[in-house]
Amino acid sequence: MLRCPLSHRFPVFHAITTGSAQVLLQSNADHSSMHIEIAPVEGLPLIGEGDDLPALICDLVSFEDGDILCIASSVYSKAKGYTRTLASITPGERAERIGGMCGEDARFIQAVLDESEDVLLEEPFVLSQVACGHVGVRAGVDQSNVEDGTIIILPPDPMAATREIREQIDTLTGKDVRVILTDTCGRSFRRGQTGNAIGWSGMTAIRDFRGDTDLFGHVLEITEEAVVDEIAGFANFVMGESNRGVPAVVFHNCPRWTGHDALYFTADEDITRAALKKMIQ
Repeated sequence: MLRCPLSHRFPVFHAITTGSAQVLLQSNADHSSMHIEIAPVEGLPLIGEGDDLPALICDLVSFEDGDILCIASSVYSKAKGYTRTLASITPGERAERIGGMCGEDARFIQAVLDESEDVLLEEPFVLSQVACGHVGVRAGVDQSNVEDGTIIILPPDPMAATREIREQIDTLTGKDVRVILTDTCGRSFRRGQTGNAIGWSGMTAIRDFRGDTDLFGHVLEITEEAVVDEIAGFANFVMGESNRGVPAVVFHNCPRWTGHDALYFTADEDITRAALKKMIQ
């Protein structure tokens, strides 16, 4: 069930979850059901380098302990100055070659290569791993929602970034708020982009069901739920793309879970990475 009543300055989306389920239910909830409220943070100015993003968000949001704040990594990068101008970049031979194959500005490709620790695919687009372990198209380097001739790069340490934001919110409000940094990513085998978590603090990335039993008593052996990505995906839906201008979303009353942080496959585990690497050897 999904509703959009008005609440003060912004609409609030209500999702119903029962017990340990992390799904939207289209049924009548009993007294034990929990309502998750998802609220876009509206009213933020255009963010520039040096802006105190956590303070600006806290001016607009009344946080409670356990809330989850999702922030678009691009706006965090803008506040921290993780940007470059194309005019300042001199492309190398590899960037010129890849730019020619992909039909992209070689200076932009050079920025992508500079941010990449491992290139998995060179064409028809660059797919690479960045320092934090995240694998993304063009290393997450972005030219949208920024001035012409400027590019935004991902935070170099998204996990440290979320810890810093969480500590700042605690200092400003005294509330224990969980934080996720999101990035919009494409997906193998499916059309369209979704939000992914590239950094998180105050929670584990994975909810681990291994050792639990299903409705028929079968022991679950491989079920690990990437909860931070699921939350990031819905946050991305609320943020919107293009010119909506909502770079942060708050989840109220979201239940806690237990698990682990091994969100990324290691190189030895990742069969997709191994197959792609063979293509550029």
